[in-house]
Amino acid sequence: MFLQLKNSSDLVRIMDLQELIDPNRDIIHAKDQEGEEEQETDLYKKEQLVFPSGEELPRCWLDANYRIAQMA
Repeated sequence: MFLQLKNSSDLVRIMDLQELIDPNRDIIHAKDQEGEEEQETDLYKKEQLVFPSGEELPRCWLDANYRIAQMA
């Protein structure tokens, strides 16, 4: 799966989908997609990532308490 960095058009390849959807993790492992050669795995904050369409990540992937906030 590919996501885009918010402040640029750079794409990163997500290494572990479970890590991405786990709301208790703020940082994920991904590889920058630059050029034709495989890049090293790096750490990225989820808050810095969006879908390539520009859409934000689902709140349930970012906030483990998202349901509590909706009830208030």
